[in-house]
Order: sequence, then C-alpha cells, then structure tokens
Amino acid sequence: MEGDTFSGLGNGTQIDGKIFQTFQKSFVQVQKILDQNRLLINEINQNHESKIPDNLSRNVGLIRELNNNIRRVVDLYADLSTSFTKSVEASSEGDSSGALRSDGKAGHKRNRPA
Repeated sequence: MEGDTFSGLGNGTQIDGKIFQTFQKSFVQVQKILDQNRLLINEINQNHESKIPDNLSRNVGLIRELNNNIRRVVDLYADLSTSFTKSVEASSEGDSSGALRSDGKAGHKRNRPA
C-alpha cells in the first residue's frame, strides 16, 4: 500500500498511501475511544439510576475517565486536521490547477512565457 495514491478529495488531489494509513490508524483509535465512552456512559447511567452510594462514588472516577477520553479524541482530531492540511498543501505545491489553500482561497498560479 505504501507508494499508492488515492484521489478521493473531489478536487483531484492525491493522497499518498502512507498518509492514508496514518489517517486510517487515527480514525480507528478515535472509534475505539468512542466505543469505550459509550460503555462508560452506560455504566455511569446504571450507577446513577441504582442510587447505591458505592456506585455513585464510582461514577466520579468513571466521569474523569470519560473526560480524559474526550480530551484524547479532541487531540486526535486536531492532529488529523493538521496532518490533513499539511498533506493537501504539500500535494498541491506543484499543482497549478487551482487547488484550495488552507485559507480556503484558490491558489491559481500564472505561467509566464520564457
């Protein structure tokens, strides 16, 4: 898969296979954390509904874990966003087809006659 390119961005931009694997790995990490969060939320809800003092006390730790997981997801998405922006910018540096820059403006290049 390394060395392969994927063109699925809609503007003809190609993504290197290694970059694609990095994105895929990050999305898998995010999904695992979100799945874990679903389980934590279910347990927190059950503990809350039970109104048993030990279960309610346990929720403090579970909520802390949930908050930490949410921070991790935010960090992963921030890293993904940065990586994606850099990869698109890098792939469009040599492209004069008018790809969008990170600021959302068209990056038209003029070719001057020699």
